[in-house]
Amino acid sequence: MKDQLEDDMKKNKKIKGNALQTANKNIQLRSIAIGIGVVLIITGVIGILHNMRTSEDWSVSNEGKLSYDMPEKIDYSITNSNTTENSNILKWITFRSTDGIIQGLMRFPPSKEKVPGIVVLPGAGVTKEDQQGLASDLADMGYATITIDQRNRGAINPEADLELFEKGKEPVEYSMIYDALMAAKVLRDQNEVDPENIAMLGISNGGRFAIIATALDSEIKGVVGISTSGYQTGSIDKSMVDEDVYRFYRSIDPETYIASISPRKVIMFHATNDSTIPYDMAEKTFELASEPKSMYTVNGTTHGYSSFTKEELKKELANILN
Repeated sequence: MKDQLEDDMKKNKKIKGNALQTANKNIQLRSIAIGIGVVLIITGVIGILHNMRTSEDWSVSNEGKLSYDMPEKIDYSITNSNTTENSNILKWITFRSTDGIIQGLMRFPPSKEKVPGIVVLPGAGVTKEDQQGLASDLADMGYATITIDQRNRGAINPEADLELFEKGKEPVEYSMIYDALMAAKVLRDQNEVDPENIAMLGISNGGRFAIIATALDSEIKGVVGISTSGYQTGSIDKSMVDEDVYRFYRSIDPETYIASISPRKVIMFHATNDSTIPYDMAEKTFELASEPKSMYTVNGTTHGYSSFTKEELKKELANILN
């Protein structure tokens, strides 16, 4: 599989000069690309949703930082609601984001006052309903949540996205980041929620989008990344690769953005023997974050949220949102 990934990466990347002919010059980029490919395959990467928005709606700097012009108005509708046995109110919602309609599920704890809100971004293959165990725990802590169904169930294809980027079209991963930003706007618009007290929380691939979205939206109070990491694209030698290739891969790497989240807090949880994303990758991402920051090591192989970390999560969220 590794050999096939190397072959695929060679076919899709524009390398300047004689880089393809010189192993010492291209091994760095290939290692980054292969690392991304392996992580994405393990986390269930499949498919792509083509997007026809143009680069007039977004931009990427020379250093690979994405930015968006956010709309003032949001278009959403609540399609259903009910109350759980523990008096949580559930509301199913749809909202427009870029070229599509995103499905979400909001959960509100019983409260006579406005409560802080958290955008929850599941990992690949996980639905908004699957993530309600975490949302219920957050409601117990006094937080409202909006959990969304990620495009393609969180599946991404960086090679196909690179092709879109080179054509001036919006890569799917950019749309997924935009979805997170729009979900925050929807949550702020709810009567039950304190609009000035919103945080991001993401798991696995969702954690990557959560970190980037928090960096892009200065009104987000902080971010929690569970079982997630960056791609270590910072080690790419910019002078040895095509400019568009460099800008794109840097733009989808949370490590490009994580330091800029400060003075807001970055919190990470990661299992020592995570079965999907190696612990050392998470450590390297965490090292790039500026203070304030906290990282909690979880024993075992769990990939995703563990209720055993509920008290630590509760403490950290209280520091961010209260």
